Amino acid sequence: MNILCIGDIVGRPGRGYIKKNLSSIIKEYNIDFVIANGENCAGGVGITKSTYDELVGVGVDAITLGNHTWAKKEVIEFIDKEDRLVRPANFPESNPGKGYTIIKKADKRIAVVNLCGRVFMDSIDCPFRKMDSILAEIKDKADIIIVDFHAEATSEKQAFGWYMDGRVTAVFGTHTHIQTSDERVLPKGTGYITDVGMTGPRNSVLGVETDIIINKFLTMMPGRFEVAEGEAIFGAIVLKLDEYNTLKEIKRLNFYE
Repeated sequence: MNILCIGDIVGRPGRGYIKKNLSSIIKEYNIDFVIANGENCAGGVGITKSTYDELVGVGVDAITLGNHTWAKKEVIEFIDKEDRLVRPANFPESNPGKGYTIIKKADKRIAVVNLCGRVFMDSIDCPFRKMDSILAEIKDKADIIIVDFHAEATSEKQAFGWYMDGRVTAVFGTHTHIQTSDERVLPKGTGYITDVGMTGPRNSVLGVETDIIINKFLTMMPGRFEVAEGEAIFGAIVLKLDEYNTLKEIKRLNFYE
């Protein structure tokens, strides 16, 4: 089985690239299952029902979120109804939505888990301990376990990857929008990359118009963020598993128009 994990999809340029190219990528890499981070897919922050439906409609099997989960208020109206959508599991338990889902495809039970880091981010439950409890819950219920760890600090991401080594199929980092080149299979068999990067406007600062961000650094004055336009970049990984669900290879993808 081949699983494609796509980095943060940013606004219309990111969605446009997915709509235009996902089918050919699936064909070229013989992809069986697609996971994408969609927390920035609606106008650069948050997700809406229409953008969710758009991504599912072009072949995304599961959509993860992050710290901007609640940026669009309408998400509260549909997040409990969609089995393909997961928000960080270490948010307060009273929050709408769920932190993991198990989807059956190609006779495999694939668990997709979403967690947020805590370093330089909001104070929420410990992602390490939360993942321990999730693993106890899904024991014998999933053949493959993929974790989107949405975090800022590279140290926290690496520590989490090592903590999960041998316990999950793969951990891929999101949130920083900058792809790292440290993809590897850890000693006990877990695939890992600190950040898969983003899928959005290439000539930007993390997807935002460059002048807006430069001015913010120069003046320290607030400004409304606008998603940049122009050609898009595509950041992702492909996980290649054998018939026994053992990860054999992790391949990094970085394309642009």
